[in-house]
Amino acid sequence: MEKNNCLVDENEMAMFESIKHVNEYGEEYWEARELMRVLEYKRWDKFKNVVENAKSACENSNNNVSDHFSQVGKMVEIGSNTKRSIIDYHLSRYACYLIVQNADPKKEPVALGQTYFAIQTRKQEINEKEYSQLSEDEKRFYQRNLTRKGNYSLNMVAKNAGVKNFDKFHNWGYKGLYNGETADDIAKRKGLRYREDILDNMNEDELVANLFRINQTKQKLKRENIKTENKANEVHYEVGKEVRDTIKRLGGTMPEDLPTPKKSLKELEKEYKQKRIENKN
Repeated sequence: MEKNNCLVDENEMAMFESIKHVNEYGEEYWEARELMRVLEYKRWDKFKNVVENAKSACENSNNNVSDHFSQVGKMVEIGSNTKRSIIDYHLSRYACYLIVQNADPKKEPVALGQTYFAIQTRKQEINEKEYSQLSEDEKRFYQRNLTRKGNYSLNMVAKNAGVKNFDKFHNWGYKGLYNGETADDIAKRKGLRYREDILDNMNEDELVANLFRINQTKQKLKRENIKTENKANEVHYEVGKEVRDTIKRLGGTMPEDLPTPKKSLKELEKEYKQKRIENKN
């Protein structure tokens, strides 16, 4: 049976986006050993050869290898309450692209990865280059798309951490970032209609603050191997509060004090669609 194209795209997004990390500077990266498992390699020595070939390809393309392949050490448990140090790499999106190009194409995840990282690497280049030239509304659309993807990835990690009540889980994050406000409180303050999406009614800076909260919560849940819903809620609140405190220390505007755009992104989207229809006619 032929696969539905939309379903394939969602699966690709879930597979590779779910293992993406974001560091304290907002830079994304992947861990080589996590990518190894997704690409269905069982032995590090085999996958290490793929990584080395990818590093050579990076160098041959006149790129600085260390900018894309950062070697790190990590401690892993080997039984009997003992640990040992192993080698890993923090990989850029471009490094992942080179790895899947040098991996075994007979493996289905490798073939998916070749398509995914090729497309996403190109998209990233365009976005980073042109972002400063976007209008304020276009920047909102861009950041809203990132928060949507981020929340999808966070929900996957939160589910593995034992979260069942996702509304409650997300409210704990908002309460940390917004000085005790829940999603409903934020919506009322913004004067939104019932069930209207609060993220669609945020400006660029407010969306960026929430995206940072989302990504850092995902990383902390994974890093600390959280396995209970109550603890996951605590983590989300703590991260939201830490983001808030950071904004305060830097002298920034608190998220609840940022102006609400006059039009939601859904309203703008309808207007753009109407204009396209009128232009066609």
